[in-house]
Amino acid sequence: MAEPGVETRTRSSVITARATASFEPVGRSVAAARAFVRDTLQGWGHPELVDDAVVLTSELVTNAVIHAGTAAEVLCLRSDDSIRVEVADRYPEREIPVQSGRTLGSPDRENGRGLLLCAALAHRWGVDYTPTRKHVWFHLDLAQRPVGTRSAGPVLPDALLPVTDSRARVAVVQIDRAGAVSAWNDDAEELFGYASEQVTGKPLGDLAAWPHTPGIGTGLAEALRLSRWEGSYGIRCADGRVIPVYAAHLRVRDAEGEPSTVCLLVREHERAILQTPQRPASEPGSESRAADPFEVFIGSPAPDGLLQRTVERARDMLDGDAAFLLLATDDETELEVRATTGLPAARQRFARVPVETGASRYGSARMPAVHEDLAAVPGAVPLLEGTGMRSVVTVPLKVEGRLTGSLGVAAEAANRYSNEEALRLQFAADRIALAVESARLGELERLRRGSLSFLVEASDLLAGTLDRDQTLALMAQMTVPTLATWCAVYTIADQSSDPYLSYVLHEDEDRIDGLKDLLSSISPPDPVPTPGARVWTAPGDAAHRAALSASVRALDHPTSPLSSGIDTTLATASAVAGETVVLPLVARNRVIGMLTLGRPSEDHFRQEILELAEDLSRRAALALDNARLYSERVAISQSLQRSLLPPGLPHIPGVEVDVIYRAAGEGNEVGGDFYDLFPIRDGAYGFAIGDVCGTGPEAAAVTGLARHALRLLAREGFGGPAVLERLNAAILDEGARSRFLTLLYGEMRPQEDGSAILKVVCAGHPLPLRLRPDGTVTSAAEPQPLLGVMEDLELYEETITLDPGDVLLCVTDGVTERREGTRMLGDDGLAEVLKTCTGLTAGAVASRVLRAVERFAQAPASDDMAILAMRLREPDDR
Repeated sequence: MAEPGVETRTRSSVITARATASFEPVGRSVAAARAFVRDTLQGWGHPELVDDAVVLTSELVTNAVIHAGTAAEVLCLRSDDSIRVEVADRYPEREIPVQSGRTLGSPDRENGRGLLLCAALAHRWGVDYTPTRKHVWFHLDLAQRPVGTRSAGPVLPDALLPVTDSRARVAVVQIDRAGAVSAWNDDAEELFGYASEQVTGKPLGDLAAWPHTPGIGTGLAEALRLSRWEGSYGIRCADGRVIPVYAAHLRVRDAEGEPSTVCLLVREHERAILQTPQRPASEPGSESRAADPFEVFIGSPAPDGLLQRTVERARDMLDGDAAFLLLATDDETELEVRATTGLPAARQRFARVPVETGASRYGSARMPAVHEDLAAVPGAVPLLEGTGMRSVVTVPLKVEGRLTGSLGVAAEAANRYSNEEALRLQFAADRIALAVESARLGELERLRRGSLSFLVEASDLLAGTLDRDQTLALMAQMTVPTLATWCAVYTIADQSSDPYLSYVLHEDEDRIDGLKDLLSSISPPDPVPTPGARVWTAPGDAAHRAALSASVRALDHPTSPLSSGIDTTLATASAVAGETVVLPLVARNRVIGMLTLGRPSEDHFRQEILELAEDLSRRAALALDNARLYSERVAISQSLQRSLLPPGLPHIPGVEVDVIYRAAGEGNEVGGDFYDLFPIRDGAYGFAIGDVCGTGPEAAAVTGLARHALRLLAREGFGGPAVLERLNAAILDEGARSRFLTLLYGEMRPQEDGSAILKVVCAGHPLPLRLRPDGTVTSAAEPQPLLGVMEDLELYEETITLDPGDVLLCVTDGVTERREGTRMLGDDGLAEVLKTCTGLTAGAVASRVLRAVERFAQAPASDDMAILAMRLREPDDR
């Protein structure tokens, strides 16, 4: 474990590269800082340090922008022997959380966790203080390389050299600053089928099938901007096929300083031509195969080259027909197949068998065993069932007395092996056991660090949304293709509901529809709350039956339209023919769904993937349940809010009416402003527009009280002053929950000559404005005291007559108090806007007022707004 201290930078430690960035004290800065460090180190050509650096940076920037609440500055420095990352904040008073005896605090504590990680992952780290800042820095040492040699491998026999086609072709593609193809060599034309003139000027993204998972890896545009990049993707050929390629990108500039990216591409199985060795001493002899996304994810390939050579030499040493090597899981209860030769594909990578298969010593992998004829003891070696092997010898791999694996050699003939061969094989196993265990532990350490980085990104993405559908999509996209080939998410609405197939994703988009149809045709998995992954065989069985049925139909009726879908059926069967596992999504002690992961034909999940998927499922379940709760509360809130609005506007003979309502606050449909228009009796209509102090749900509660009380009192025959005086008493009766209220209330009675008699009471509200056909604007009422403040109110009613063509405009103070800096729209500004509305309908008047309010200031409105416009039709309008 590294210890904190003062950095000692020697004269020979020369800074060869530098990158810096600043981040504001907001939550999204943490993800931005991780992306900055990741891209910087990948651009410098040190992908092996990315996971550690990202995890440490994430914790330290979180401390700065979340806990300390200050901006953070991240500085990356590369020297000839290490990478240094500094995180600075402006909170120098904070102390290092170090306890007595120079031991750090508990990992369960919230404070100091970043320094705990520094101590665990960094080679050196420390904290520097200045009067204005605190710097936390850490060093990650670069791998030592022999002087003058970047990488080298041993001299190999010809049989062990990487395999290529008879003529190896390297496509050279140059990409300009805009991401378009500017050069395309002859090998590129041979590999992909496009002539140079067909692709020059086209974006590389039109040709590249780029594997992208949100939060994981690098996008194509980002990869083209990095100084160096290596990896796998696909190229869409002229015939429509997608060819997997391995690519090496180098960012260069010409004599004029114009940047471009040179891309070297080879077929995936010829990746050895371009691939930079992960270690100074390469491990030759590994079989050529497509890149495993999970191995790419953990940062370097598994030690399968060493393991494959081991089984091949063991087979040759005992002149066998097959050999296999299994590694023990951490609890030593199962063995996982890691390398085989001479066995069917089903016995390939990551299949698991129990350590103890019987009561005798021959049923335990902990002891050497010789089986002269497996036909006499069926099931003695589960891995060899159905392979045709008759005799086998197995020996354990042990390190310090602990079982770490098992090595076996098998032959098709019986009685091929004896104790003598077992001793020879045990001697070889003892020599290789330590090297194999060392390689396994190194892989496990890389995996754990990569898993931590993965979960940090996943948690950040899941916490960034409360939308249910987006959460489901993120769950699937984070697992495919990193953890699985395909994924399905089932959700359970409540305890009495059956699981529902909510989302399906496959790494090949063409197979999603077929996979969805298959899963929809079978019963969903049982919602068992037991933690951990369990195998689910139903999809594979159903796909096998469908494929068999389709094949029979195609043979019986080769020209029938029914046989045209056999290719899709067989492709779906292949997609789900491997191992399928189900993980419960448990949140708040309730199963809310299942996460289903699958592999293609004969593939198995490795135990580390299942453990990581289990961690992810716990986080995803909580995020999905949070999204569900948020959606439910939003629906309830919106339903209650809509109940505070009038159900509709009545038709008033000879009068045009239009209303525009805008509530402040995200997700609010109703706030403190309200309006109403309703029939009273004998051709009279009541209208009201008011403003409760404040906004949001608290103001909306008083809104409901005021609107319903107005209707009830008006229809009981009370006049305007009596209605408002009784409403004032009702508001004061609310006690501490009461809010003061400004209110404009009136009664309109249309006349036979087209005019209307208006009785108005304006209790502390912005005055109603009257627009005449000649453009004159006047106030239609006098101000009086507002409601909810004084017990004894003396209000009076004003009576005016509106003539045909007149417009009555009523607004709340969200309109008149619209501000831009020190300027305010005000009553005079509203009157000027209204003067321009001569001849417009009521709807046009309301819309023009709203546009004027919105254009008055750039910032969004911070207060509720209600606009009520009423216009008496002129004789020509009727």
